[in-house]
Amino acid sequence: MKLLISPNDEKEAVEAIAGGADIIDVKNPKEGALGANFPWIIRRIRELTPRNIEVSCALGEMPNCPGAMSLAALGAATIGVNYVKAGLAGLKTSDAAVDLMQNITRAIKDYNPSIKVVAAGYADAERAGAVDPLLVPEIAYKAHADVAMLDTAVKDGKNLFAFLSVDQLRTFVSAAHGYGLMVALAGALRKEDLAAVQASGADVVGVRSAACANGDRISGRITREKVRELAEIVKRAKLQAWSP
Repeated sequence: MKLLISPNDEKEAVEAIAGGADIIDVKNPKEGALGANFPWIIRRIRELTPRNIEVSCALGEMPNCPGAMSLAALGAATIGVNYVKAGLAGLKTSDAAVDLMQNITRAIKDYNPSIKVVAAGYADAERAGAVDPLLVPEIAYKAHADVAMLDTAVKDGKNLFAFLSVDQLRTFVSAAHGYGLMVALAGALRKEDLAAVQASGADVVGVRSAACANGDRISGRITREKVRELAEIVKRAKLQAWSP
């Protein structure tokens, strides 16, 4: 399982890299769970990140506007990232979500087929006016995306496990893997939750709050010490999963 850390600027990215993050996920927490950052910040973070560490970015959260989102997706693809994430906030039906993601995927893959497209649903879907989170693997598959992801839309202290049980998450992971997709799980996860995410079979675990010195995703700042602690927990969880 890879550890994804979400910095919002270059200084935080340096801390995340020094702490041992596997994926540097550039976003802007002030604009939502999957808030988009500025292209010049994403570009500078890509330039300072070693090539053996992957970089992702989010497109932001907006209404069902496939044209605008596909144009934004093409812009993101030109920056040199490995992953582009799109949130499904406000999309209440599977058909609408598939249509949006198909256009995003086409824009990205036409430019660079190696970039992975992430369809991100919300565990607290009712609070986000979003599609059922357990439908996200099927949506991602139909849209020819590469990764099915879950996050939480409302950041009020309730995390992923407040909305979906361990069994439901395992069902999500199994469905996504059955479609040949990678799985990323996030959503106000604490260090105590990482072992359970590993046990679910997820490929990537995403963290911001737990990597910040004061545990606050908005006012807090990512530190290498916090990231290093999370990286060690992920490493131990991997070893336990492989031990006989």
